[in-house]
Amino acid sequence: MSKIYSVEIGGRDLHFETGHLAQQASGSVLVRYGENAVLVTAVMSDFPREGIDFLPLTVDYMERAYAAGRVPGGFFRREIGRPSEKETLSSRFIDRPMRPLFPKGTVNEIQIIATVLSGDMEIDPDIVALNGAAAALEISDIPFNGPVAAVRVGKIDGQLVINPTNSQLKESTLNLIVAGAPQGLVMVEAGAKMVQEDEVLEALFFAQEQLQPILELIKGMGREIGEPKRLIQEPPDYSELRQKIEALTRDKILAAMSHPEKKARHQAMDQVRLEALAALGTDVEGLEKVANGLISELKKKLVRDQVLTEQRRIDGRSFVEVRPISGEINILSRTHGSAVFTRGETQALAVATLGTPSDEQKIETLVGETFKSFMLHYNFPPYSVGETRMIRGPGRREIGHGALAERAISPVLPSAEEFPYTIRIVSEILSSNGSSSMATVCGASMSLMDAGVPIKSAVAGVAMGLIKEDDRVAVLSDILGDEDSLGDMDFKVAGTADGITALQMDIKMTGLTREIMGQALTQAREARLHILGKMNEVIDKPSPTLKEHAPKIIVITINPDKIREVIGPGGKMVKSIVAATGIKIDIEDDGRIHISSSDQKAADEAIRMINEITAEAEIGAIYTGKVKKIMDFGAFVEVLPGTDGLVHISELAHRRVKTVDEILKEGDIVTVKVLDVDRQGKIRLSMKALIPNDNPQPEHSDRRGDRAPKKRPE
Repeated sequence: MSKIYSVEIGGRDLHFETGHLAQQASGSVLVRYGENAVLVTAVMSDFPREGIDFLPLTVDYMERAYAAGRVPGGFFRREIGRPSEKETLSSRFIDRPMRPLFPKGTVNEIQIIATVLSGDMEIDPDIVALNGAAAALEISDIPFNGPVAAVRVGKIDGQLVINPTNSQLKESTLNLIVAGAPQGLVMVEAGAKMVQEDEVLEALFFAQEQLQPILELIKGMGREIGEPKRLIQEPPDYSELRQKIEALTRDKILAAMSHPEKKARHQAMDQVRLEALAALGTDVEGLEKVANGLISELKKKLVRDQVLTEQRRIDGRSFVEVRPISGEINILSRTHGSAVFTRGETQALAVATLGTPSDEQKIETLVGETFKSFMLHYNFPPYSVGETRMIRGPGRREIGHGALAERAISPVLPSAEEFPYTIRIVSEILSSNGSSSMATVCGASMSLMDAGVPIKSAVAGVAMGLIKEDDRVAVLSDILGDEDSLGDMDFKVAGTADGITALQMDIKMTGLTREIMGQALTQAREARLHILGKMNEVIDKPSPTLKEHAPKIIVITINPDKIREVIGPGGKMVKSIVAATGIKIDIEDDGRIHISSSDQKAADEAIRMINEITAEAEIGAIYTGKVKKIMDFGAFVEVLPGTDGLVHISELAHRRVKTVDEILKEGDIVTVKVLDVDRQGKIRLSMKALIPNDNPQPEHSDRRGDRAPKKRPE
């Protein structure tokens, strides 16, 4: 039987409908908010997946074109192939807050599918989908330590706004997605326009307050209609084996984890594992994976205790110390901008490419086609972590890291009017040991400056970590990869010296207080300023000129009514300009023309040709042109390319002309003067105005000429 639950959030009703659609799923909810309708289903397989020690969770967010009353583009006219970047990013941020809340030991396949059935053009359905996923899990028989709920927070005119519309977000200094559980925040994703740390802190806990009604509603749904949760098979008791492993490996693990270099540390840990398995012999026969898992658990416990008790990190740094930093620019001669940023053992090569307006990325979304003039792509090749694997297209992690870095850089980019280029940055991670996405931000900022892009300020990023046991807390700046995997929080913060431009947080624990968050933000700011100082030593302002091989774009503006003339029939005119000069032309509907070329002379010639086409006749101006057509009443002369004017028969000469062809024939080249241009654009020309009059007539002469009048008879 269908049931509807509702709560007001941000001035609109959030509806959850159950028992009507997709009833064979373990849990299904149709969520409505504004004109959005998202069907979210959760299903868990009946049997555990053998031989794995991780949670096999898959989340798929899918937008259907029919949701916006549109037919998909492309040859097949259907949604096929890999998901869009928007769908991938939405799938990721639904997954991230859910994943830590499944009970440890869950190895049944779990799939969450969120399908957008109806799309609101002003309210993004991603938040709706996340809340639907939480509700579907809560009412299902899938074990889940929820619920979770999410809101988006904007800041407009100094006021925090819950779930702002797309129009409002254009005016907002903050676009913050916050997911929380009853125990506290679990996930944050944000872009910002250089906001201060205290503003972010206020927004985070404002969001946490606003989440409570949704959490209460979802909990109520679980109590009222929720299925009994399936029991997770308890793992065997390996306490005896655990004790043996600790006795054999404790000191060896501490010694191995004391190596400051990642490769040496991992090699030492591999040796510890091999020696432990050999020493245990038949005790671990058939239990090698279990033994390795117990060694990893012990390593995590020992490292965390070392940090909290001895105040000592893996590589010996203090909690606030940033790894050594170096940078280089202009290392690739043919590219438009390049930089290498190195922090500890993490190294990113960022390459900037400048394109023309026609190089913008066209994106098909629920709201229609949009265009993107800034792209940042992140690549993570296997050699960056000393591994071998198949090279395929970018995965969800690569797309997510690239989007985070793109959000961090976007606020400092110049406007299209200031810098009419399409910009693409590619970050190649050459070596990775923690926070390669933040190294990408730093490298991207330096490569843009090297390319001569007039960005407002340099941008740097840092990853913060947290280790918490009861009342003992350690907030770590610039975390290593091992500190990320062994810690309770991964908190990435990027920004300028003036404020935050992007942040991302995933929390694996409960009890994150305002004080801890405040400390993390303060340490992140101090680390960011330190990194910016190091970057400024390499390059502190954008290069004053573009590189030799970068296209030079000149923007001229013409009367929009003249666009058709510049393009010509079937594009004939614009093609002829391109063929003659070798330049690239992009024409906007408002009359702006972008001329792109690395050859200034070619660009100047194209401008001259366009000016000729678009020039308008001026009263009193003198032109030389070809007679295009002879008529009884005069001749049409082309005074400008594609622009004719009329020389009336009375304006051909100072004498009386009986027929036009007495003086002109088609094809003649003549000089004329513009007498008038009327409101319709018709041009009146004169030839006689340029010819001296050797026999001028009296100003008030009689029609009969100079003959004396006849005398009257007396």
